[in-house]
Amino acid sequence: MIEWLLLPLSGASAHEISAAHAWHARLMVLGWGVVVPAGVLMARYWKVTPLQNWPQRLDSRVWWISHLLAANVVALCTVAAWVLVTDFAPKVFSDAPTSLKLHRVLGYAVIALCVLQIVFGLLRGTKGGPTSTSIRGDHYDMSPRRRTFERVHKSCGWLAVLCSIFAIVSGLVHSDAPRWMFFVLFVWWDTLIIAAVVWQRRGQCIDTYQAIWGPNAIHPGNNRALKPTGWGITRKEV
Repeated sequence: MIEWLLLPLSGASAHEISAAHAWHARLMVLGWGVVVPAGVLMARYWKVTPLQNWPQRLDSRVWWISHLLAANVVALCTVAAWVLVTDFAPKVFSDAPTSLKLHRVLGYAVIALCVLQIVFGLLRGTKGGPTSTSIRGDHYDMSPRRRTFERVHKSCGWLAVLCSIFAIVSGLVHSDAPRWMFFVLFVWWDTLIIAAVVWQRRGQCIDTYQAIWGPNAIHPGNNRALKPTGWGITRKEV
């Protein structure tokens, strides 16, 4: 079994790849295949922790710290991975196998979405709320600017995850990576999928606004007309 896992996907006796491309693959798999999916699920399902006693205790920072840490790690991994193969970057549509062209297109799509996420994150507006120096804020008031940010951030985030999965798989197939890499990745992704299903059924996908400020009707973001951005979000009626 071990010998079979160590063989390249094609079954060839040897796996040959340059050091630069090997580290490119490792960094992108680490960032986008391991860290990003976990960071996304932390942001979606851990805004309220199991032992938090919500809504008596509000605004747990566990999800925010995890999500921010994941974003920083993946940004560093992406930059470093791109630099390693930058000499090959302009050849996206060169005379290359279809699998490599697909990988390059998906890779650049992931990088573009990553940059877009950073830019929109900086433009998300102010927080506000009772615990801030000024109660008025884009998030607390759920201003049009904040609602636009949430739509773009979540849409681009899920699209980036989807593109990165295909980019990783296409890259590993093209480089004829060892079978154990596919095995480990798919076990990790399956584990996250199972966890997501369990957490979703438990109702752990709490509305960000209510996770921070609670369900009380005095908060402007709890207006019934302002629906949470996204699907399957649990929100307590007020």
